[in-house]
Amino acid sequence: MEDKRERRCFDKEFKKEAACLVTEGSRQVSEVARDLDIHSNVIPRWKREYLEDIGDAFPGKGHMKPEEEEMRKLKRSLADVTEKRDILKKALAIFSKHP
Repeated sequence: MEDKRERRCFDKEFKKEAACLVTEGSRQVSEVARDLDIHSNVIPRWKREYLEDIGDAFPGKGHMKPEEEEMRKLKRSLADVTEKRDILKKALAIFSKHP
């Protein structure tokens, strides 16, 4: 019989605090992991994500950072404009054939 652990979810503040304990404190990754009862491989990743973008680190499941959200909106807008242009091209070709 296999003993599988259920995947746990941690909120933004928990991840920030764990990353801060390692970056700003003088504590080791293994010590923080043991105290928080999490795997020691997780904390270096949280630390890296936190240091890459301190203000917008850990946006949450289903959320994007502001730059990513803006890029997604621009891509969607470009796709809409391209589709409208293609429709107009086809309409022009149809109407130019029949005087």
